[in-house]
Amino acid sequence: MRERFVLVTGCSGGGKSTLIEELARRGHRTVEEPGRRIVREELAGEGGALPWIDLAAFARRAIRMAVADWRSARVGAGGDGWTFFDRGVIDAASAFEVATGRAVLAPLARRYRYGPLVFLAPPWPEIHAGDDERRHGFAAAVEEYERLADILPALGYETRLLPKVPVAERASFMLAALECG
Repeated sequence: MRERFVLVTGCSGGGKSTLIEELARRGHRTVEEPGRRIVREELAGEGGALPWIDLAAFARRAIRMAVADWRSARVGAGGDGWTFFDRGVIDAASAFEVATGRAVLAPLARRYRYGPLVFLAPPWPEIHAGDDERRHGFAAAVEEYERLADILPALGYETRLLPKVPVAERASFMLAALECG
């Protein structure tokens, strides 16, 4: 079933969540970004595991949540449809490595695989915007994108850059790429 798992990753503020919402609107199974959920929970509570306060604690929580999402999708995914993930285990493990220097990405990426084609949202300054849940700037988002763009092929994934077009066209681009294999 994991070959039907589609990872959407790349630049923070590059339109991934909007794209995932469009895919859900079209009737596809989707999984919301772990980081956004964690930030909302932390802001509503004590707020210790926020990326701008304690990146390691945040990334550790993101790994646990992304693994739970992957497992849940595996159990709940019936039929032939796609399941689209707004970020996932790879993103979380990569952030944890940056924060701690501990090598966790390779074993987690082997165990929790997504389909072979991963879509990357490129840096797009015209739409990048900060908010209460995204407090880092564009330069940090570009660094994150470059790190992920380097990591994914090394983990055996084919990457496809999302075009900088309106969200409906982006969704159609992804679905066509998946259908063509």
